[in-house]
Amino acid sequence: MQSTRTLIDRLFLVIKGLAMGAANKVPGVSGGVVAFVAGFYEEFIYSLQRVNKTAFKLLINARFKSFYRYINGKFLSLLFLGMIVSYFSVSKLLDYLIVHYEIYVWSTFFGMILGSIYYISKDFKEWNRTTLLALVLGAIAGISVSFLDPATENDNLFFVFFCGIISVSGMTLPGFSGSFILILLGNYVLLLVDSVNALYDTMFDIFSGNFDFINDAYRIRMLKVLAVFTLGSVTGLVTFSHMLSYILKNYKFITLATIMGFIIGSLGVVWPWKETIYKTNVEGIATLDSTGKQIITNYQRYLPELSTQTYIAIVYIALGILIVLGLEWYGKRTRQIKA
Repeated sequence: MQSTRTLIDRLFLVIKGLAMGAANKVPGVSGGVVAFVAGFYEEFIYSLQRVNKTAFKLLINARFKSFYRYINGKFLSLLFLGMIVSYFSVSKLLDYLIVHYEIYVWSTFFGMILGSIYYISKDFKEWNRTTLLALVLGAIAGISVSFLDPATENDNLFFVFFCGIISVSGMTLPGFSGSFILILLGNYVLLLVDSVNALYDTMFDIFSGNFDFINDAYRIRMLKVLAVFTLGSVTGLVTFSHMLSYILKNYKFITLATIMGFIIGSLGVVWPWKETIYKTNVEGIATLDSTGKQIITNYQRYLPELSTQTYIAIVYIALGILIVLGLEWYGKRTRQIKA
């Protein structure tokens, strides 16, 4: 599992983690697509699959070096470092860009997904009735998800744990957006905004020597919600990886065809020309979250008109495709050098 990585390889792995983390936070975009296109998806799944009984025995017996090697720790630590940094930096920049340049951001993602479909399909030679059926079912599932109506917010801890398990699917299932699923479950703002803000505030208070938050019932509740959500995410990440590891090993081509279908279906979610639908009260006034932002509930898609903005958006779609082709070129070059 472990392989020798140069400094450049490690740097690029962190950058891939940055991209994966940013993609995971955007509703409609899947971090798993980044892993798939960048060429480390199978290593990612198999590394997570090593978090098993053997790994826990090594950890309990304080055999930390053996544990680190067993789970492919160098790979996972660099990747997760990129994701964590992304959550506190790149994803914030992405939030700003979506607010001010929404159509161009979605166009770039749309192009990247188009490029991903090309990347996955170009070397796929196992087309038959079964894989074609898997492709169609995957596409139907992806499209169906994008048209579901969102539920209302629910901070029940058992439901929050379930949300954690489901939300992490975007990292393990390319084309399946975990953050968009959280919108449908009604808990996107609660779990990715409110609870995270509570953690920010708590860390700031601790570093400034202010512990009054201990008596703040709302803050404590949000921290509990975040802890349970994180536990659910870790559980889902390990569980999904074990399932996918088995499925990839025994039904590789059917799985790849289904993933391809998911990615095709996700094009409907990231369609650049759409109007954002926000949550409103009975009087039709927009509902705001704790940061003062309007709460997204879904999107209304439409066909573009011929305009300068549309032409620029098409350029960004081309840019997205080129980004994926660039990643593919880098992956091939790296494999050739190592060979």
